[in-house]
Amino acid sequence: MRIPRWRVAIAPACALLLIATGCSSNSGSGDATTGGSVNLTVATFNEFGYTDDLFAQFTKTHPNVKITQKKVAQSADAKTNLFTKLAAGSGLSDIEAVDGDWLPQVKQSADKFVNLSSDTTKDRWPDWVVSQATTTSGELLGDATDIGPEATCYRKDLFEKAGLPTDRDGVAQLLSGDWDHYFDVGKQFVSKVPGVGWYDSAGAVFNARVQQLANPFSSTKPTETVIPLDQNTQIKDLYNSTLTASVDNKLSAGLGQWSGDWQKAFQNGAFATMQCPAWMQPIIKTNASGVTSWDIANVFPGGAGNWGGSYLTVPKQGKHTKEAQELAEWLTSPDVQVQIFLSAGNFPASKAGAADSKVLAATNEFFNNAPTGKIFSARAAAVTTQPFKGPNYFTINTVLGEAIGRVDVDKSANAADSWNKAVADAKAQVK
Repeated sequence: MRIPRWRVAIAPACALLLIATGCSSNSGSGDATTGGSVNLTVATFNEFGYTDDLFAQFTKTHPNVKITQKKVAQSADAKTNLFTKLAAGSGLSDIEAVDGDWLPQVKQSADKFVNLSSDTTKDRWPDWVVSQATTTSGELLGDATDIGPEATCYRKDLFEKAGLPTDRDGVAQLLSGDWDHYFDVGKQFVSKVPGVGWYDSAGAVFNARVQQLANPFSSTKPTETVIPLDQNTQIKDLYNSTLTASVDNKLSAGLGQWSGDWQKAFQNGAFATMQCPAWMQPIIKTNASGVTSWDIANVFPGGAGNWGGSYLTVPKQGKHTKEAQELAEWLTSPDVQVQIFLSAGNFPASKAGAADSKVLAATNEFFNNAPTGKIFSARAAAVTTQPFKGPNYFTINTVLGEAIGRVDVDKSANAADSWNKAVADAKAQVK
């Protein structure tokens, strides 16, 4: 899902809430309830694609069940809520959505969650998706909702102004290559269209590059051995090269993703491309309402990447854990994941869902009828590396997102000083 997912830390929580509540006419602007006498609560963040109509499909065959969705703005909000109430021993929902980036921290409290291993879900997901939610003792703590294969979303009208190809096949050919090539094309663009960013956010670019590393923050796996930031040369090189391109070469529009300025920038043509996981589609559509020039190309710098992916967990605090597990299994079933992709854009985590003919045939009218099913299926198949995420992954990635934001967005520090602060922050926060 959604975004879920690592988010640029400078974003105000209310910004994403505005986006999330605009994605579906049925999702409401707060909690949603449907059903009967067994009360199940489902806690989510951003946009999982869960609507009253979707829940009604489940309650039609389970008339004794009443479902209430509790949705917060961002992944970080959900994380704070979960760990606060987990420590208190009460107050959690029957189903708690968890971001894959901080799922390793949840696994440290595995005894407080139901083992969701079952014959119903056996072989439902790719091995790499399952492994992220599986403890060392073999317990499955989360049923996977979606993954975030990344393509490149772009403004055809701005490409035309720069004299670049505008058709999606031509753009895919143009951008095929590594990040240096992507930056080189960006330099051509900004020289032809001054005042417009090649991409929206240095933080998004940095995060996309981190997602392509096997061990960004740890020297070992499956046990985490954190590499101190002041010794992590691959991350420092990524940080410096991203900021050189973004700030020195003026390729970034200098926007903090999910901020109010970022939302408005979709309307005024402030940038030409952005890193685009499947779940970004409804967010672009909402913010760029009325803009007719957005399209999607089947290409991504460095080959492929996956941003995002969430899971449904069942805390043992709940009074109806059996029914909650049944609902979680249903919500993550291939058929339901196909429905959610077609309505909200979240790409199915399940193997059968990703291969479904309706997914492969899907197009998105807003993106000039781009064949989004084929594009994101191809992008998912191209992913060969997923970063190892230990318990400190989310913390370190957030610290680095803040460091990037100080330079690219706030302009409150130079790259060197902001890096030094990140090193100090990581030392203070890493456990």
